[in-house]
Amino acid sequence: MRNMRTLIFVLTISISSVQAQDAKFTEVWRPEPRTVLPGKSPSDAPADAIVLLNGNDLSQWENVSDKKTIKWRSGDNAMTVIKGGGNIQTKQSFGDCQLHIEWRTPAEVKASGQNRGNSGIFFMSRYELQVLDSYGNRTYSNGQAGSIYKQHIPLVNASKAPGEWQTYDVIFTAPRFNADSSVKSPARITVFQNGILVQNNVEIIGSTSNVGIAHYIPHPEKLPLMLQDHGDEVSFRNVWVREL
Repeated sequence: MRNMRTLIFVLTISISSVQAQDAKFTEVWRPEPRTVLPGKSPSDAPADAIVLLNGNDLSQWENVSDKKTIKWRSGDNAMTVIKGGGNIQTKQSFGDCQLHIEWRTPAEVKASGQNRGNSGIFFMSRYELQVLDSYGNRTYSNGQAGSIYKQHIPLVNASKAPGEWQTYDVIFTAPRFNADSSVKSPARITVFQNGILVQNNVEIIGSTSNVGIAHYIPHPEKLPLMLQDHGDEVSFRNVWVREL
């Protein structure tokens, strides 16, 4: 019996040695990744994206307050906040996603700090990626452009000058909740601003709050994407999302 165990051990080592020298042993052929046709440029929507804004068609959006037609201005292939128009949201809901969105703060600077080109992109209507004119405009670091508002300071200030179009490319992972409403896994987010990494898979600590510490409140697996009316004429264009 002892000799048999020794023989099996030697054969196992021999087979492992042969496999280690065979390149095909580490080749994986299934599953095969599906094909997605990329856009013609990095900002163009890939074939499997849901286009939320491309041109002047605002049909994918609605007012948050009454779910009716939005009151923002449309033109020049973009939509622009009209002060008092209210926050807007997508008619479709999303959870885990890849988002591309382009935004522009007013070229004419009239204020400073949080009153200069302020808006926000709210994932699942509650987790805010800050939009702000942060070009030579000092404010609290966890409230500048590229921040997860009052939670995470951006790695760098990648802002362009007022009036220039800027981009966010985002990977967002939605939170998961247990049956008892406790947090199973928190939301996470990675953000590139103008092609520069500003948030590296950071953990969101809860729903965005301007006052007090953020915390989680259980919610559905998918919710609308929301854009904020903070009173400044911030514009958005070329918005698309891929569900992950």
